[in-house]
Amino acid sequence: MKRVSFAEFGGPDVLQLTDAEEPHAGPGQIRVAVRAAGVNPVDWRVREGQFRKTQPIELPAGVGLDASGVVDEVGEGVEGIEVGDHVFGRGSSTYAEFAVLSAWARMPEGLTFEEAAGYPSVVETALRVIREAGVQSGQTLLVSGASGGVGSAVLQIARERGITVIGTAGAANQDYLRGLGALATTYGEGWPGRVRQLGHVDAALDLAGSGVIRELVELTGDPQKVISIADLDAPKLGVRFSGVTGSVPDALAEAAGLVSRGKLHIPVEKTYPLAEAAAAHIDSRAGHTRGRRVMVI
Repeated sequence: MKRVSFAEFGGPDVLQLTDAEEPHAGPGQIRVAVRAAGVNPVDWRVREGQFRKTQPIELPAGVGLDASGVVDEVGEGVEGIEVGDHVFGRGSSTYAEFAVLSAWARMPEGLTFEEAAGYPSVVETALRVIREAGVQSGQTLLVSGASGGVGSAVLQIARERGITVIGTAGAANQDYLRGLGALATTYGEGWPGRVRQLGHVDAALDLAGSGVIRELVELTGDPQKVISIADLDAPKLGVRFSGVTGSVPDALAEAAGLVSRGKLHIPVEKTYPLAEAAAAHIDSRAGHTRGRRVMVI
């Protein structure tokens, strides 16, 4: 089968499309014929070696965590899923023609494979950081970098829970944020003042890692009310870096329910074939996404 892998840490040029042995489902796992794979910032962070001291990996290594596809192997002990089912979930080395998933859910009716591949990690992350921020119905959450995949999920989940969201994004994405129910403003010079004009902030999320931690702490008045998923230096300012994954099966089940009820939709901004994985990583690292970027197999 074809898969994207890298034999050394480095820039996008280390990614190679190679022939590899097909993986097989072990106990508690399923294998899918991959139709699409989500592109997440963690993918290029791993490729760059940002986590090699805390989470060593053996090289050469595959790329990707999220996928959607058609089940073609069911591991020992797995119940409630059959060969031929359409699923989306999380596993490893998903930029490939076949991938093993350790957490999954059936795809909701009406969701395309491309859309479904964009949900697993971003919805798990969105649910986790909303929980860690401790924000409740009736309160206001500030989201820095709100137009990407995680931001899109946070805005919609928060709205469903009765939480007001102030979102920052580029000028081109203001209407997009408003369409998801947020109070929108641009980043750039003077942005904290523009946020204050929109209302009091009870908690804040840094989703883009664009050097705004100090301002978020000032706006909330407490570093414990700020969560970052993108700035590895956040703990130096007393802010929690959220990098420990919660329950992916629970997140997938909640995502499927929200999608089925019409309460959650994350658009796909751009798709790439496996041969253009490097371009996908370059675009992902540049940010300014509206929704998700997805590999299509």
